[in-house]
Amino acid sequence: MENLINRFIKYAKVYTTSDEDSTTTPSTQRQKNLAKILVEDLKEIGIDNAYMDDNSYVYGFVPANTDKICNTIGFIAHMDTAPAASGENVKPQIHKNYNGEDIILNKEKNIVLSIKEFPYLKDQIGKTLITADGTTLLGADDKAGIAEIIEAIKYIIENKEIEHGPIAIGFTPDEEVGRGADLFDVKKFNANFAYTIDGGHVGELEYENFNAAGAIVNIRGKSVHPGSAKDILINATTIGMEFHSLLPEDEVPEKTEGYDGFYMITDFKGGIESATLKYIIRDFAIENLQKRKDLLKNISERINEKYKSQLVKVDVHDEYYNMKKVIEPVMYVIELAKKSMLEADVIPKIVPIRGGTDGAKLSYMGLPTPNIFTGGANFHGIYEYISGEDMVKAKETIINIIKNDALNHEKIK
Repeated sequence: MENLINRFIKYAKVYTTSDEDSTTTPSTQRQKNLAKILVEDLKEIGIDNAYMDDNSYVYGFVPANTDKICNTIGFIAHMDTAPAASGENVKPQIHKNYNGEDIILNKEKNIVLSIKEFPYLKDQIGKTLITADGTTLLGADDKAGIAEIIEAIKYIIENKEIEHGPIAIGFTPDEEVGRGADLFDVKKFNANFAYTIDGGHVGELEYENFNAAGAIVNIRGKSVHPGSAKDILINATTIGMEFHSLLPEDEVPEKTEGYDGFYMITDFKGGIESATLKYIIRDFAIENLQKRKDLLKNISERINEKYKSQLVKVDVHDEYYNMKKVIEPVMYVIELAKKSMLEADVIPKIVPIRGGTDGAKLSYMGLPTPNIFTGGANFHGIYEYISGEDMVKAKETIINIIKNDALNHEKIK
C-alpha cells in the first residue's frame, strides 16, 4: 500500500488542470509534464515501448506471456484535473488510522471535512485517508486511477508466473473538459475491450452514463437612454432571465438523482445589448435528451414570438452518448469485472454514471469501455479524499481481471 500511496502523491502534486476554453490539445501545456513522467515510470516498470504521442496521449503495451486464447485488455485513466477547483500546488495530507471524526483540512481557514456533511466517511474508519489541505482539490480523479493501473501492471510484470494476454495502457488528457477520447488512437491501442479506472467508491462498476448535450443561448437586445426607453429598450439580460425561468425548476442537478435528467446553467454573461447563457443537458434516455433539446428551442421561439423579433438564438450540440447500448452485447466484460471484484473481497455495485467518462466516447469508437472504481470521493472540490486501502482494492481488481481473462478463453470480437 505504501508504494501505491507514494506513487499517487507523486502524481497528485503535478499541476494538470485542463481548460474548457482552450482550443489546443492538450488544452493546457502543463498536462505534458505529467505525461512525460508517466512515460518514464512505465519504462521503469519494464514497458520499454511506452511513449507520448503528439497530442500528449500516453500509451504502453505489455505482450502476452502465454499461448492461451486471451483478449487484449486495455486500462485507461486521465491525467487532467477538473477546472472546478484549483489543482495548483496540491499538498496531500495523510491521515493514518482514521478515527471517524471530522478532519481539519485547514485550521487557518477553518475548512473541515465533516462527518455530518459526508456521512460515508464512516466507511473509512481505521483506514489511511489522503486529502488535500483545503485550498485545492486532491486529484484522485483520476491520478489515483493512473497509480492503480501502473502498480497493478508492475505486479503482473514482476510475477512472471501469472499467465496473461496482451495488455494495453492509455493515459489521456482533457477528460474533464469532455475531450479525453477525441484523439485517442483506438486502432493502435488494438484492445478487444478496456476499462477506465475513473470511478468513485469501492465496488462501483458502471456501464450506463448520461447522454449529453450542450447549448449556447445568444440574446440580442436594444439599448437606448433609459429616460426615453418606454416601448423601445430591450434588455438582453432581462430576456435571459426570462428564458431561464421557463425551464423546469426542479430539473436541475441539485434536485435530481439516479436516472433523473437535468438542465444546468453553467455560465450567464449579459448586458443590455447582448447576453449569453450556456447549458449542459443530460438524460439517460436518448429520446428524453431530444425532448430537452427541443424545449430549449421551443422557449426561444416563444420569446421571439412574444417580442415579435428574432432576439433569441439557440445552438445545441451533442457531446457523448450512453455507452449501455454498446456494452450490452458484450456483457462478458461486465461479468469479468464483477468476478474480479468479488475475488478482491469487493461487492460490485452496478450504478449509472451521472456524468461521462472517456469510456462513453471510446465505446462508440469501437472500444467497449465500462468504468471501474478508484476508491475516491468528493471529486472536483476541496473535500476530495481517498484511502490507501481502497486504492489497493482497485489494484487487486485490475490484477484479477488480467488473471481471469487468461483462464476464461472467451475472445471478444
